[in-house]
Amino acid sequence: MSSCTSNTMNLKTENKINILAFKNNGFAIIYDEKLYKNKIISSKLENRGLTIFQRNLKKGSIVKIKNNKNNKSIIAKVGKKAKYPSFNNTVISKRIANMIELDLNEPYVEITEILNNSSFIAKKAKTFEEEKKVAGKAPVDSISINDLNSNNKKINKINKNKFSYIIKIADFYFENSAKLMIERIKLETSIKTINLKTLSETNYRVFLGPFDNLNSLKRSFNDISLLEFENIEIIKND
Repeated sequence: MSSCTSNTMNLKTENKINILAFKNNGFAIIYDEKLYKNKIISSKLENRGLTIFQRNLKKGSIVKIKNNKNNKSIIAKVGKKAKYPSFNNTVISKRIANMIELDLNEPYVEITEILNNSSFIAKKAKTFEEEKKVAGKAPVDSISINDLNSNNKKINKINKNKFSYIIKIADFYFENSAKLMIERIKLETSIKTINLKTLSETNYRVFLGPFDNLNSLKRSFNDISLLEFENIEIIKND
């Protein structure tokens, strides 16, 4: 099968370098000691730091974490390997969640790897170190994000957005390849409703959904995870 992924990122640097990088959209976990004690997350994470857990990337990788609701982002570093629920695409600290003003009820983020062969990395690595020093000056005992009782109009507008997401299995260059993938999913899982969307003459998307609530989204994601595809994404259905 021929598949085309959406992992090509055009970073606007002075030299306009195109970088092929890992990218994934999904729901983050905000680290809490209770999650570690209950063995939901296998390792501890420093809540004052700018380190994350991400199963697809090696330790030390530099990433950009973007809040997909408000487009605020921050540079972080991938820590050691850790186990956490397959539904989630990352585990982040409370510091990071606060800095990008993440909505706890819908912590939808984009993780983008920044590769070492770019001049872009030098500036961002420096930014990471500077932000790390600032983050380390004060402890984080709690997190307060998007208070639902707030009268802030901007926050209220965000919370009124309808919950609607799809699970992107893969994008394919050829329609026949996409159809073969659909047949494989039907044969190897209990999922029987798989959708195919033509994005262009050479781009065909296989996906599940849309889903209008978190529970049904999680169930279908866990079902498709049995096939161990490398980079399943959760995408907002606008």
